[in-house]
Amino acid sequence: MSLASSSIGVILSLLLMLVQAKGRNDSTCPKSFSCGELTDLSFPFSLSTQPDCGIVPISHCDAKPYPRIQLVPGGQWYYAMGKEYTYTILLVDLRLRTTLTQHKCQAFNENISLSGSPSISYTAVDLQNFYKCNRPSSNNKDHFDGYHSYNGCDGFTIYYKFDGVDAEDILAGNHTANCSLIRLPYYQIEPGDDNLVNFLSSVFLVEWKLSDDCNECYYGGGRCQTDKKNNFLCYKANRSKLGLILGTVFGGVLVMITCLAVYLIWCYKRRKSNPPHFLSTRKLSYVFKNDVEGGSIYFGIPVFSYSELEEATNDFKSSRVLGDGGFGTVYYGKLKDGREVAVKRLYEHNCKQMQQFVNEIEILTRLRHNNLVTLYGCTSRRSCELLLVYEYIPNGTLADHLHGDRAKNRSLTWPVRLNIAIETAGALAYLHASDIIHCDVKTNNILLDQNFNVKVADFGISRLFPNDVSYISTAPRGTPGYIDPKYHECYQLTIKSDVYSFGVVLVELISSMPAVDMKRHSQEINLANFAINKIVECSFNELIDPSLGFDSDTNIWEMTSSVAELAFLCLQTDRDMRPTMVEVLDTLKEIQTSEFDNEKRAKLLLNQVKSQPSPNSDKWITCSSTTANTK
Repeated sequence: MSLASSSIGVILSLLLMLVQAKGRNDSTCPKSFSCGELTDLSFPFSLSTQPDCGIVPISHCDAKPYPRIQLVPGGQWYYAMGKEYTYTILLVDLRLRTTLTQHKCQAFNENISLSGSPSISYTAVDLQNFYKCNRPSSNNKDHFDGYHSYNGCDGFTIYYKFDGVDAEDILAGNHTANCSLIRLPYYQIEPGDDNLVNFLSSVFLVEWKLSDDCNECYYGGGRCQTDKKNNFLCYKANRSKLGLILGTVFGGVLVMITCLAVYLIWCYKRRKSNPPHFLSTRKLSYVFKNDVEGGSIYFGIPVFSYSELEEATNDFKSSRVLGDGGFGTVYYGKLKDGREVAVKRLYEHNCKQMQQFVNEIEILTRLRHNNLVTLYGCTSRRSCELLLVYEYIPNGTLADHLHGDRAKNRSLTWPVRLNIAIETAGALAYLHASDIIHCDVKTNNILLDQNFNVKVADFGISRLFPNDVSYISTAPRGTPGYIDPKYHECYQLTIKSDVYSFGVVLVELISSMPAVDMKRHSQEINLANFAINKIVECSFNELIDPSLGFDSDTNIWEMTSSVAELAFLCLQTDRDMRPTMVEVLDTLKEIQTSEFDNEKRAKLLLNQVKSQPSPNSDKWITCSSTTANTK
């Protein structure tokens, strides 16, 4: 009977729910609902027409492009693009979006700051610190040592850094009194790019969390409210009929209610002990099985101790650094068993970095392909730092050899470049067949071994792509110069987004130029735009790297021109005109074996050019025919 006595409070709450005259009515509140493209919504969300069913109203379900959501009563309305995870939602700031469209520099007058209530709190996950300092300033340059600066807006300078290390007291002291801290969303950007405003975004991810009071109130049958003094209030209905109902039902259903009460208490205690949190311990517990250092995890990937990797990298010595990415630094290491490894050290042990950490483990442990980098293991989730351990690829990145430190060696002859293109296309075709979008295809993520064989790397922002949907709504992610412009415009991610990025890689392979170069003419900064213009004008000789020898070798001229034509199709704004990665792979193999003749070229064009071709397609078809006839 101890269980029954401990359940009296819950029993009374259940009975009270039966006689509620006002407030929450579970008979009219759906357990889940949809609004526009948002599906499987439940408390704390509710339709604006049913305010008693939740505390976060959603409206305009039939509006385009997205429904609207109000995080707190009387607060700002946002576009709701989708739920990324169980306790997160992807939002568009309407006011910031308008500002970025019309007056980009005025975006630095905005600041994303989310207010909550006693019932629910919010945390914006994908925001970057920018320090806006009025000009002139005598001490700011010294104070912001190690930061990048942007002077493209009149009247002020922006200081920023993307390596996840920010001094919390950066604004302390009178010497920075003319500076202010602002937080804004941004696309992934590599340090050194100068046109900062082009990388600002109006899309950001928000994590929500119910307060313990609201959690207890809601699951006890009440309704979360706020009084006039902004204090939490749990509203429950009038109890005037309690005695009658107790006398009527208590005897007959006591056992049933007691069992139900015990079950609810168990559910409540479980929820209490595991509060909802973005990529919380529950999520990690699913990924990590037998999670002890030296043990094994998901699909048998080993767990390394932090001390073991610290020793392997010589205490993460700076001379061991192989490179820096958007989310971490990669170090060379050597394990006790003699294996050479690359150890990625994520910048911060926070929810965003945890997302990359778990995502890369989940993706790589389900893949096996000769041209994908192998994940050897990772640290325990109990480790003081998040570390991923990969096979070491000794010959650098494709970017290094094309226009980086290794370019002077001129080791990438045309046959080697074409083989790199084929192996990369094969890896991407395999990913797409496995329902995975890479999301960050670029020459910095294409590693080369001593024989110049390809290993595609960096799956931190890759996405599982269900085969029953045509696209995923998500904030633009990736690297400037490689991002699909259609994805940038409508936030819809498809496998054709990878095809666009690979098109940029193809252009880099034939031109040896970087995807973005601020030193080039303003119309040529973006390599994709430059390549499209040159191909439309039939100026292949101004695009193809002369060091490849196309002027003295007819065969190289034919192959490089054909790859340029294929890249042109990959770079089409209309996604329907882009080929699939399988078609790209087949075409590259035909080019390599000199089987890509005029007939196959025409067939590929006809397959891609639909009833509404892109503005450049007609010009290029004429150009392509002319080029083919001169070979």
